[in-house]
Amino acid sequence: MPHVTIRMPEDQLAGREPALITAMTEAVVQVYGEWARDLVVVHLDGMQKGRWGIGGKAVDDAAPAITFGIREAALTRPEGSQIAARLVAGLTDAVASVLGEQVRSGTSVELVATPEGRTGVGGTIAG
Repeated sequence: MPHVTIRMPEDQLAGREPALITAMTEAVVQVYGEWARDLVVVHLDGMQKGRWGIGGKAVDDAAPAITFGIREAALTRPEGSQIAARLVAGLTDAVASVLGEQVRSGTSVELVATPEGRTGVGGTIAG
């Protein structure tokens, strides 16, 4: 299951939730195909003022930080580096399409690949 978490200042998030959920889902589908649509989970975390810091200082206008989590096998295939590049570009493009081009240069994307046997659903390790 691909999990996309976006952390950003609450003021920038408010009212854009449906558009961001759609854009993130579409970005993942563009990379993995239509089969992935129903598996994409999107979490939107709005940070309150004073709870975001860069360089040791609180900021209120930070660009989004995106974490994309998926099973390791999805990124370690022979074409894994191309998949990673497409995910980073696609997720960044999706955020910029909703929030505006001004966030593009500061948006960070972290790809987290979980080894087999380290995820679970419904209380059971997923195979």
